[in-house]
Amino acid sequence: MKKYIIAATLLLSTGAVISTTLQSCTTMATSDIGLSIIKRILLGGIDKGMNIYGNRESFLQNNLVDKALPKQLRDINTTLEKIAPSIVAKEREYIADAAVYTVNISKPILQNAVNSLTAQDVTRIIKGEKGTATLILKEKTSHQLVTAIAPRVEQELNKYGIVKTINTALSGSNLLSGLLGGNTSATNASGLSTMASEQIVNGLFNIIEDHEKQNSSSLLGSFGIK
Repeated sequence: MKKYIIAATLLLSTGAVISTTLQSCTTMATSDIGLSIIKRILLGGIDKGMNIYGNRESFLQNNLVDKALPKQLRDINTTLEKIAPSIVAKEREYIADAAVYTVNISKPILQNAVNSLTAQDVTRIIKGEKGTATLILKEKTSHQLVTAIAPRVEQELNKYGIVKTINTALSGSNLLSGLLGGNTSATNASGLSTMASEQIVNGLFNIIEDHEKQNSSSLLGSFGIK
């Protein structure tokens, strides 16, 4: 958009011309072409995220996924590191294994949301900071994603008995029951799987946002959108 503003200023200094130029820029952005470009960015980010999640080692090594670790689970792991650090490593590996099984659940939900973007969404993206497109996608799908993948994540974590292992390692500590909402294994399993699901979902949005920020300028710059 800045290129259009500069061009208009060089040609004529009247407010009317600048206003018309800005309006033309916005109109172009919210056209089918502008919407298509934004969808392309988001779908590219989704594909990147799914490729990472489909590979256990890529998931474990991705800093954007690690940053998405919920504070409660991070606190548990901090305590575990002092008691039995090997359990933290196993927990991370099991969550990575579970993430692989969420790809086919999450991908169509995200793709459908992208394909349902409206002209109003695009206008908000244009006027917002870089990362706004991902923010809108997150607003539309975050709760749905966590709800959709949590049962599968819990199923996978239960296979490994990680909750029982954590309970045993932290026996005598009030941290686990306080964070996970009770002392029964069922409650603890549900709490751990929910936190793992939140990490998986938020890590995915971190990857999509990073992709958006890296590509929005080059893809949208020719339209003067960014």
